[in-house]
Amino acid sequence: MGQNVPAANVSEEPSPEVLADLAHRIGYDFTDLGLLRLALTHRSWCAEHPGSASNERLEFLGDAVLGLVVTDHLYRTNPDLAEGQMAKARAQVVSAVALGEIAAEIGLGAGLSLGRGEERSGGRDKHSILADALEAVIGAVWLDGGLEAADACVMALVSHRLTLAAAGPGGSDFKTRLQEQAAHVVDGTPQYRLSEEGPDHAKVFTATVLLAGEQWGAGTGRSKKEAEQAAAADALARLAASEDERVGGGERQDA
Repeated sequence: MGQNVPAANVSEEPSPEVLADLAHRIGYDFTDLGLLRLALTHRSWCAEHPGSASNERLEFLGDAVLGLVVTDHLYRTNPDLAEGQMAKARAQVVSAVALGEIAAEIGLGAGLSLGRGEERSGGRDKHSILADALEAVIGAVWLDGGLEAADACVMALVSHRLTLAAAGPGGSDFKTRLQEQAAHVVDGTPQYRLSEEGPDHAKVFTATVLLAGEQWGAGTGRSKKEAEQAAAADALARLAASEDERVGGGERQDA
């Protein structure tokens, strides 16, 4: 990911075009684009524009929504994980560091409304500001589209990281597991394709994995290994879903 989105002009609100582009990258079509604008309004902007509202209330809401969606997903998809393991996995995904990285990957900084001081000090790239804004965006999606929309948005943003976190240190070799699965499913080995974006000190790698020439998974990471593991995890999840559909369809036909 690590998207190159044209930034809003210094000390100006983002244009409707910038907001629409970010909405597309977030994966949600807002009915009220003003909610997205509010979610991207930092308090430093409000200090210079009296009467403007900041994203802090939306951030408060989005933090709760994010925690709910991640916790619900962990509970439903990992029946063997103990409470402590689920808590550790959730903490990895909802941490300010993780959220800041995700926000940077989708180019969220381009849409921020910042005060002149924050603009000059590189506020668009500060993980703390980006993490808060991403939580506010999640809160905005909740208000605009409800739980179903927020659930889909959150999982689109964090699913790869959540899968890796839930697997834990001893279960995260998704590449090996995918290779074993692929031998049975397509009688071949997975092929990985890599791309990278960003400066040397902050590169973001994107990996796609192909089975029999067809793309089955994609993922991002701060290293090639992390990106490939995320892509393999995505492919495994899709293979499992495909198998569930096949079995379920057979059961319905037999009924």
